[in-house]
Amino acid sequence: MKLYYSPGACSLSPHIVALEAGIPLQFEKVDGKAKRTESGQDFWQINPKGYVPALELNNGELLTEGPAIVQYLADQKPESGLAPPAGTLPRYRLQEMLGYINSELHKTYSPLFKSDTPAEVRQERKDYLRKRYALLDAVLAKQDWLLGDQFTAADAYLFTVTNWAKHVELDLSEFKAIIDFQQRVAARPAVQAAMKAEGLIK
Repeated sequence: MKLYYSPGACSLSPHIVALEAGIPLQFEKVDGKAKRTESGQDFWQINPKGYVPALELNNGELLTEGPAIVQYLADQKPESGLAPPAGTLPRYRLQEMLGYINSELHKTYSPLFKSDTPAEVRQERKDYLRKRYALLDAVLAKQDWLLGDQFTAADAYLFTVTNWAKHVELDLSEFKAIIDFQQRVAARPAVQAAMKAEGLIK
């Protein structure tokens, strides 16, 4: 399988999940602006959506959207505990959390990366993010991981998007549990390996 990624983008989440699960993947970097892959391919021809992550399966099919990809990868190695068994309530809790991170955090960051976003919109989006982080901070004040005592794909996703805060000057210092969570995830060997591979840390 091959993961198309851009350094530090949301594709870091499936990269982490693959390493946590011990799944060997090929990786191909994508220039998000030029829409070209490292080998010179037109990324639009690979993924008509035009964005990462995209996972090329062994049968040649392409799977897109981070929450779907991380669950697919986790299900390849159920013993990893990265996703609870399909059909169980804990699995729906995972999907609930992935959906929340996807719609309430991930997409709210998007306008903050654009230089032409008006100041008032930028402030409104930051205020919105803080409200959404408050809920997660309360969860993580009681337990190490989003779903309890087991690191899951949802934690990899939250870590990935929360790393963007410093790039858009979003101050999260009021959320101690979130800050502690970020440090816990960053210390994991698989996370260190993924970040090194993407050139995010030395």
